Amino acid sequence: MAESARQTLKTACPLDCPDACSVLATVTNGRVVRLQGDPDHPFTRGFLCHKVANYDRRLYSPLRVLHPLRRIGAKGEGKFRRITWDEALDEIASRFKSVIAQFGGEAILPYSYGGSLGIVHRLAGHRFFHRLGASRLLRTICDPAAMAGWEMTLGKHCSTDLAQAEQSDLIIIWGMNIAATSVHFVPIVKAAKKRGARVVRIDPCRNRTSHLADEQLRRRPGTDGALALGVMHVLIRDGLANEEFVRDFTVGYDALCERVMAEYPLDRVSGITQVPVEPIERLARDYGRARAPFLRVGFALSRHENSGMAIRTIACLPGLIGAFRRPGGGAHHDTGPCFEFNYKRVTGEDEFKPSTRQINMVKLGAALLEEKNPPVKALYVYNCNPAAVVPDQARVHQDLRREDLFTVVHEQVHTDTVDFADIVLPAPTFLEYLDLYKSYWHHYLQIGRPVIAPLGEAKPNLEVFQLLARRMGFEEPCFRLREFEIMREALDPPSPFLAGLDFSKVRASETVKLNVPEVSNGRLRFSTPSGKIEFYSDSMTRLGFDPLPGHTPCSDGAEACSKNGKHPLQLLVPPAVHFLNTTFGAVEEQRRRMGRPTLKVHPEDVEARGIHGGDQVRVFNDRGECGLRAEVSEDTRKGVVVAESIWWAKRSPGGRGINTLVSSRLTDLGSGSTFQCNLVEAEKG
Repeated sequence: MAESARQTLKTACPLDCPDACSVLATVTNGRVVRLQGDPDHPFTRGFLCHKVANYDRRLYSPLRVLHPLRRIGAKGEGKFRRITWDEALDEIASRFKSVIAQFGGEAILPYSYGGSLGIVHRLAGHRFFHRLGASRLLRTICDPAAMAGWEMTLGKHCSTDLAQAEQSDLIIIWGMNIAATSVHFVPIVKAAKKRGARVVRIDPCRNRTSHLADEQLRRRPGTDGALALGVMHVLIRDGLANEEFVRDFTVGYDALCERVMAEYPLDRVSGITQVPVEPIERLARDYGRARAPFLRVGFALSRHENSGMAIRTIACLPGLIGAFRRPGGGAHHDTGPCFEFNYKRVTGEDEFKPSTRQINMVKLGAALLEEKNPPVKALYVYNCNPAAVVPDQARVHQDLRREDLFTVVHEQVHTDTVDFADIVLPAPTFLEYLDLYKSYWHHYLQIGRPVIAPLGEAKPNLEVFQLLARRMGFEEPCFRLREFEIMREALDPPSPFLAGLDFSKVRASETVKLNVPEVSNGRLRFSTPSGKIEFYSDSMTRLGFDPLPGHTPCSDGAEACSKNGKHPLQLLVPPAVHFLNTTFGAVEEQRRRMGRPTLKVHPEDVEARGIHGGDQVRVFNDRGECGLRAEVSEDTRKGVVVAESIWWAKRSPGGRGINTLVSSRLTDLGSGSTFQCNLVEAEKG
């Protein structure tokens, strides 16, 4: 890359955040000295979250992995010596060949997720591992329950453009702390409030977003579906449903009415949710009478055992009142499915037709120990930090210490997972490689260009997998494609959303919008089997579920607390405002802002346990224990404790992070994670 004394270059943020910002990087003599939001981007609007604005501290962190390394100590100690790239690649290829010869390709497991959301480098390993015959990873740790539930009611493409919320007169933010996880929605909400909009939050705890709300309904965790059914009860009872819209654009309304009116009277809903009847009625009436109600549904509530059905149930609400036909109204969850790339070609599914076994990433601890036919003998980790983020952490760490497990970690900084590696490969940050980015918040496609040369000997995913492919003897042309060629593969043939897209503009670093029709233009069609909003879903029946919305208590959730004398506290682990998953655990400034790993506890709960603010507390259940500092706060509900996350385990007392307490149980739909559905006890000490 040609250098000049000082220049400003455009790129894009790759992190697992809905905002997908356009970034301007100022580079002086080959060093990044400033990062700013692009003022010309329709949603970035000239500002970045404080994490990415200070990303140079991570870029130049003393924890950066700059050279290939080989383990010299015990697994978990994090002791290594420097080796060459040739030595590292030769050893990986040799060990893979040995594992395949003895156990078959399925004994090799790739493990990756959202460390980078770029289309090229996030998916770069798929072709390699499909060709290898490795086990396939079900990447379900985040949002599959939410996606499945939303799709069952509205279809996967239905998310109203968030810009419309600025014209709304009632915004409901359900299960999302936008001040921490989607900061660019905050100005839109504020603009709507200036126009007179009312804002309601639905969340069990108060947090930074609560200050934007006119009212907050603090329901019990895991009871979102019941609350939505209570709102439906009022809408139907009070004649607030839009009969014309229901007739033309929905199926199953009569069956829904029968269930809601018979099974979810407000006194029952109030008992389940612990929200008084009056606020439920007020929310329902405001929603039914609003000129342009806008519903923003987050991912937080999708980490409960019953969350697929809960999201499906909430998604019915805009269908009852015809919110999609009201300018400024609608509902938004995820725009990612609108970016219909040719994933089968990019991942090699069309070429190699993988038929190997699938392993759910949430169950990593069980997979490493219990998979026997064949056993997992090699693990390749990239774009992820499983030693910190995966549930049932004590078991995961135990399994990662296996001497017979050959572990490769391709990483930017020296994370918890790096400590367990046999071979460590240096990876570049987004400021050092080329990629193509979508969003799961807006509808804009953008390219991210390198603004500096890779530090040390860092190599991006695509290059590493192509080098390994050569050593494995793979001669297919797909293992020689460059970034722009893969981007063109992804866009060919174009879906309706990508048709007519001018790739030359994308390549020139312009921000290009998808061809997404306005849902309020009178030509409304939903991507469900019926083409309508499905209150009654035959697809749910075929999957073995109730075809109508309903509420089932979580087996290890809030409603079970009263029956669980051993572990009576509901643990919530929401994202911390100064972290993004574990990405910023390497940045001292972000850790300083967070303070120490903390547990928020309601005053009545600390009084019963003899705990005071600032005390070190032992938080435990049958899976293990971790140490946290007590913060006494009425921001959480009685019976609910909150640990903002995710701290690296090695930055936590005793080397045990919060995911030590989290179960690897799966959600009802989508086989996702249940991070917010765990019971614990706490005591001083």
